[in-house]
Amino acid sequence: METVFSKIIAGEIPTHKVYEDEQTLAFLDINPVNHGHTLVVPKVHATNIFDVPPETLARLVAVGQQIAKAQHEALGCDGVNMVMNNGEAAGQEVPHIHLHVIPRHAGDGSALGFHHTTYDSSEAAARVAATLATALA
Repeated sequence: METVFSKIIAGEIPTHKVYEDEQTLAFLDINPVNHGHTLVVPKVHATNIFDVPPETLARLVAVGQQIAKAQHEALGCDGVNMVMNNGEAAGQEVPHIHLHVIPRHAGDGSALGFHHTTYDSSEAAARVAATLATALA
C-alpha cells in the first residue's frame, strides 16, 4: 500500500530526517505538538499494531527510546510521550504504523486529550479483565 510514509521512505517526499537504519526511519512531524516531535516508522509496510510483526514493533519501540533519550539530552525536555494511534477510531491518520515521540516541557500546555471513564463496579472491571485474559490464552 502506498502512503505518504512509503513515499518519504522512498525519498519521493522530502523530510527532516532524525535517524535511519535498515529497518526504520525517524523524521520530524510536520504538525508537531512540540519542537522535536518525531515519527518513527518501519520501512516495511504494516497498517497498524494489529498486523505488524512483533520484531518490527520491538524495533520501533527501541528506536523510539533512542529518540527519547536524544530529545532529553539535546532539547532539555522534562519528559516524553510515546504514542501510537491504531485505527481510525484511535486517531490514526496515515495507514502505516508509526510511533510519535513527543518531547514535553513542564508547563508546555500540550495535552493528549484522553477522556477517562470508570467501571460501574469492581465486578464489571473483573468481567472485562476476564474477557481480555481469555482472549490472551
